[in-house]
Amino acid sequence: MQKESRCTETVMAENERLRRQIDELQGLEARCQRAETALAAIETRNQLLSDAAPLGIFTIDAQGRVTGINRRGQALLGPLMDGDPRSANLFDDASMGNAGLTEDLQHCMTLRRPITVEHSHADRQGNGFWLRYYLSPAPTQDGAIDGVMAIVEDATDLKRTEEALRDSEKRYRQLFQSAPIALIEWDVSQLKAHLDLLRASGVTDFDDYLTQHPDAIRHCWELIKTVDYNQAFLELMGIADRAGPKGAFLPTHADDFVKMAREVILVTADGNTAVEREASIVTTSGERKIVLGKSLAVSGHEETLARVAIALLDISQRKRAEAALRESERRFREQAFRDGLTGLYNQRYLYGSLATWAERAKANGTPLSLIFMDLDHFKRIVDTHGHLNGSRAIQKVAQTINRCLAEPAYAVAYAGDEFVVVLPGMNAQAALAKAQEIRSTMNTTAYELEKGVVVQLRASFGIATFPEDASDLKRLIAAADQALFAIKGAGKNAIGQYRSA
Repeated sequence: MQKESRCTETVMAENERLRRQIDELQGLEARCQRAETALAAIETRNQLLSDAAPLGIFTIDAQGRVTGINRRGQALLGPLMDGDPRSANLFDDASMGNAGLTEDLQHCMTLRRPITVEHSHADRQGNGFWLRYYLSPAPTQDGAIDGVMAIVEDATDLKRTEEALRDSEKRYRQLFQSAPIALIEWDVSQLKAHLDLLRASGVTDFDDYLTQHPDAIRHCWELIKTVDYNQAFLELMGIADRAGPKGAFLPTHADDFVKMAREVILVTADGNTAVEREASIVTTSGERKIVLGKSLAVSGHEETLARVAIALLDISQRKRAEAALRESERRFREQAFRDGLTGLYNQRYLYGSLATWAERAKANGTPLSLIFMDLDHFKRIVDTHGHLNGSRAIQKVAQTINRCLAEPAYAVAYAGDEFVVVLPGMNAQAALAKAQEIRSTMNTTAYELEKGVVVQLRASFGIATFPEDASDLKRLIAAADQALFAIKGAGKNAIGQYRSA
């Protein structure tokens, strides 16, 4: 009985062990099924992602056989190959070999590092296009290389754009060099970066900053580099060497340089390079020229300012012509108010300017005096020495009067041998002193009218002052004339002041 009991226990223990092993196997099988399901799901998602990718993706083994390729990859490579790209061998494909891709794939595995290549292809209809390949070696767990994973994209539009840009750049350079206007191209990117750093450090007012740090102007200017210039620029600046400038080369007078450099820096800080201004420059020969400068960032470089084109138009001749015209207009206006014989102001100027001075005197409460003058015995001079010497006598007296005056006082050739002296700000006493000065100078001067003809010239004077002697311009002139008339009637060669009746 004991033996049978032990056998039974042994069988039961073995059955229990077998049951546990079966349970473990069933659990392992369930886990394997779950792992296979998850792996299948991952592979499905990966395939979906791969097929949805905008770029072509394919893998090959060490012998060049395609081991995987997504839909985009099939669309890109399919037109180049005779067979189905999903089962192709790229090492044996003639089109891939002719394009150079076979060599690149082998090179990637040999170098054991990623490489990027571009190749031109043509489909069966002869349509050309460009593909760009990003090739990466595929290592095994032990480090061996057993293939390549490639990402491929259609680079046709990019290549065409690059070619168009090169053509555009070539045309731009041809126009740049052949332009009759002086052109220089700067790289202002370093200056812009420097100003951006200053702004980041807290500088907000660059105008004030340059005022506080004048040495910064030259430092900033040295950050500008010359990219290119044309022959017209060299001729404008008088530069014989085609090697030309390297920095922001524009030789100018020191004061002009500081002003111009400051403006360039502030324009760069503002970010608006589309600027037009006049500038004064000095050529290598020392000639000063006035130029109209227009600057503009070259298209595509608006953010970095790596290329800014400046056109310089020499307007020196035009500016000289404008200055000559202004001077001519000034002389014309001056002549319109000047007496042709004496060079003194005429009656037209007298009445216009006297009204202005009267208004000022009234507004400011200041005096305004007039002196009326008339040469004594002038007819005797003419009768004795002729009309020409009479005119010379008037000219000589006009010069004497002018030498006795200082602005704002001025003299007027009123009529024939009559003169009016306008004395803004002078009261009656000051006007009397001025009349005495003119009379004394005349009385002590021997006037030589022509060689051998020397005469003494005398004059009578009448003085009136605003507002004491007259309340308006018309009465002031009449008062001075009345004072003169009284002196002429009393014996001449004297000074009379207006006395109201």
